[in-house]
Amino acid sequence: MPTESGSCSTARQAKQKRKSHSLSIRRTNSSEQERTALPREMLEGQDSKLPSSVRNTLLELFGQIEREFENLYIENLELRREIDTLNERLAAEGQAVDGAELSKGQLKTKASHSTSQLSQKLKTTYKASTSKIVSSFKTTTSRAVCQLVKEYIGHRDGIWDVSVARTQPVVLGTASADHTALLWSIETGKCLVKYTGHVGSVNSIKFHPSEQLALTASGDQTAHIWRYVVQLPTPQPVADTSISGEDEVECSDKDEPDVDGDVSSDCPTIRVPLTSLKSHQGVVIAADWLVGGKQAVTASWDRTANLYDVETSELVHSLTGHDQELTHCCTHPAQRLVVTSSRDTTFRLWDFRDPSIHSVNVFQGHTDTVTSAVFTVGDNVVSGSDDRTVKVWDLKNMRSPIATIRTDSAINRINVCVGQKIIALPHDNRQVRLFDMSGVRLARLPRSSRQGHRRMVCCSAWSEDHPLCNLFTCGFDRQAIGWSINIPALLQDK
Repeated sequence: MPTESGSCSTARQAKQKRKSHSLSIRRTNSSEQERTALPREMLEGQDSKLPSSVRNTLLELFGQIEREFENLYIENLELRREIDTLNERLAAEGQAVDGAELSKGQLKTKASHSTSQLSQKLKTTYKASTSKIVSSFKTTTSRAVCQLVKEYIGHRDGIWDVSVARTQPVVLGTASADHTALLWSIETGKCLVKYTGHVGSVNSIKFHPSEQLALTASGDQTAHIWRYVVQLPTPQPVADTSISGEDEVECSDKDEPDVDGDVSSDCPTIRVPLTSLKSHQGVVIAADWLVGGKQAVTASWDRTANLYDVETSELVHSLTGHDQELTHCCTHPAQRLVVTSSRDTTFRLWDFRDPSIHSVNVFQGHTDTVTSAVFTVGDNVVSGSDDRTVKVWDLKNMRSPIATIRTDSAINRINVCVGQKIIALPHDNRQVRLFDMSGVRLARLPRSSRQGHRRMVCCSAWSEDHPLCNLFTCGFDRQAIGWSINIPALLQDK
């Protein structure tokens, strides 16, 4: 009888092995279903304190996870079978062609390539499945604890900064690229005062700690101090702005609020400042009051920060050292400390507690522009950057951050709720996210075609004591938004 060739024998062995693997897969699949059916029936039959809708949702989600992993397990077996078959075929071909054994390195390379593909597929599928589950819970949580209360519409260009007055009456301030700063009634959303003293973009606004004074920084290379007097109107009932449906609804520029009409034209206008601070040779991007309000600090694109005496308008110190343009400055609420951030990827801490000397410490840790750095409770500073990270630092140890938050978009001017230690992060991608000081994500502010920002969110500001809104955001969609954050529920969900 004719004898079989080596290649035919190898093919027959591979076919028999494939058949045995197929039977093994079916047996494994059926046995897995038998093992999981009983626990699931037991779970459905147990008494639970969860509402039936939530329980059914959980069962459905876990069922999806189980099916995903079953499919991955089957695909894993198939891939392993193909790897074995490939190795056998390559070894047989190597003997038939040149009689030499195929090197183990070649086999290892091909097997490694197939294994890496399997690993990547596992990661992708697992991430998609878990993201679906996490988003289901996060969306519900965010809607429950974060609600849009009021929109403040009236600027003709993007809003760079938002701030809340520290004295009574409590008003909201916005600084805009339309060369104006506006003061608003938080309750009614009505414009109370319009400041038009600058001839360039108004990049920052901060309120005096004890008097009705505002400090604004501008692209006209100056900072202005001006006094305001406001009378709050009678509050109106707040409309229900809750929505249903998905948060992630993409919006075009056509969805932006219609602000062609100047709604602030009928409010009182201030045109001349009490004091003008003039020493910079470039855009003044930010300004803030030192504790006590007798001095003010400014940050400029001329790579310097200046410390002024408010009463005399004289320059007290010029703070030099940054290699590129400054992006922000912030003062400590209780001590004579100033922090400045820059495009040179660093931020610096300036200490004026000793009148005779002032020291400086440099913080390095970001790989791109540091867009803002702000003080928190105690000796901590939080910095945000275009490198898509936020870092929490201990002033006593500058070598490395104590917490790092990684995001999917560049960070703009951040703000910290000092009492509750919650960080609000405004992003270039129109999102606003809330984190705690250890880097744990707490919530994301709702955003849809009906509410939220339509373009880049530039700044955030907390107002911890206001009964209506305790977080404000502004963006380049020409509006500011007041949010009500249920902080106890937020922290409880964590």
